[in-house]
Amino acid sequence: MKKTCLHTSVLGRGLAALVALLPFAAAAADQGARSLRAGAAAVDISPKEFPVNMPGLFTENIAEGLHDPLHARALVLDDGTTTLAMVVVDNLHVGREQADEIKALASKRCGIPTDKIMLSSTHTHFGPPANATKGRPGEVAYRKILMDGTVESIARAHAALRPAAIGAAAQPLPDEVRCRRWFLKPGQMPLNPFGKMDQVKMNPPNSPDVLDRPAGPTDPDVTIISVQDAKSGKPLALFANYSLHYVGDIPKAKVSASYFGEFARVMPSRIGAGEDFVAAMFNGTSGDINNSPFLITRPPRQPFEQACIVAGKAADAARDALAKIAGHSADARLAMVQREVVLRRRRPTPEQIEWAKGVLAIKDKAELEKLPRLADAYARRVKALENVEESVKVPLQAIRIGDFAVCTIPFEAFAVIGLDLKRRSPFPRTMVIELANGAYGYLPTPEQHKLGGYETWLGTCGVQEDASVILVDNLLEMLAELKKAA
Repeated sequence: MKKTCLHTSVLGRGLAALVALLPFAAAAADQGARSLRAGAAAVDISPKEFPVNMPGLFTENIAEGLHDPLHARALVLDDGTTTLAMVVVDNLHVGREQADEIKALASKRCGIPTDKIMLSSTHTHFGPPANATKGRPGEVAYRKILMDGTVESIARAHAALRPAAIGAAAQPLPDEVRCRRWFLKPGQMPLNPFGKMDQVKMNPPNSPDVLDRPAGPTDPDVTIISVQDAKSGKPLALFANYSLHYVGDIPKAKVSASYFGEFARVMPSRIGAGEDFVAAMFNGTSGDINNSPFLITRPPRQPFEQACIVAGKAADAARDALAKIAGHSADARLAMVQREVVLRRRRPTPEQIEWAKGVLAIKDKAELEKLPRLADAYARRVKALENVEESVKVPLQAIRIGDFAVCTIPFEAFAVIGLDLKRRSPFPRTMVIELANGAYGYLPTPEQHKLGGYETWLGTCGVQEDASVILVDNLLEMLAELKKAA
């Protein structure tokens, strides 16, 4: 009997110990279940039928063929609790309604919630319109190519999920980013389309007799997200971010992804990655930044040579950033928040409407040529805004990947906005992606609005002048929310 009692006592203590360990075992199991998985994919979304217009200019720019392919590139991450997708397409921009449609299709196919999908555009000016429903057959057909290919990239990346480790870093590449808005020397500023005098000009002549000083800063960093196989350390994906507009040296009448596509092509060679490796370049805040040679003399280039030079340098910077990552994390926790922000639309005054009507009433070619450059184009834009809705809802997203953050803006945002977000972010490193989840025009700061220039004109910038302040404040609140939940 005593032996039985001893056996029962030992058993009871064992059960008690086992019960006591259950929370730790559950936590360990949860830790294992939430280990990071990642998948990436690239899908060709090049047009199949020509000719197609390449929008982005004030006049038609017809492509008769393909110089280099366009792609949709997706990165899907899963920590066992949250699954999210980050996608970039080689296109001028994808509007809000179309982006939402793509997300709904992708969600239906692979189960990722629509508010956990980020869709951005590289802003290449050398691709077909994303959402044409009328026009040339190739343009209308392209809508389905882009949408199907983008959904497919997300689905393939989701299907490729595997145990992974992730890291982030940045490397400066200052010599390829230049502010394109300049103060000019006295007497050099032309009238703007409205017959007014701005204080700064976009893309002025490259002459020391004309140029005074740039009107804003640049963001020099190539920031990367690096993904590796958790067991082998094999590179799986590298998604970079650089605050630079497209490089415009594409051969005439050809579709191209510009330097964004070339970066993706050459990046695997920099790190010895395999065939299933996916590289991509997000566009950072570059609404006032391009690659033009202001106050320098660039040697003559062959078509597409400068795009290759920029892509090669960006790939080198990405490789150097990768070398800074001390160790990739296999248990980085994920989170993503989305917020709708209401902004007032800019609407023309009665005086501006009368000005537009007066310009559009001129039919004599000689009289039209006396008007300031682009007066006719902006008269049409102003007239089209006469009955525009008073406000618009724009989507913002913030993403947490371990101690790294990403935030998105659906505008062509000025570089200073991205710099401000990075400086004030509660995370050690932050990536800012523009033209994400929609495209609502340019986003200057209030200070830049006072200077005038193309990016601030009515018909180019469509929201209230303090919109950048409102959006930055919202994004900082969202980043703080993600930080607090860590």
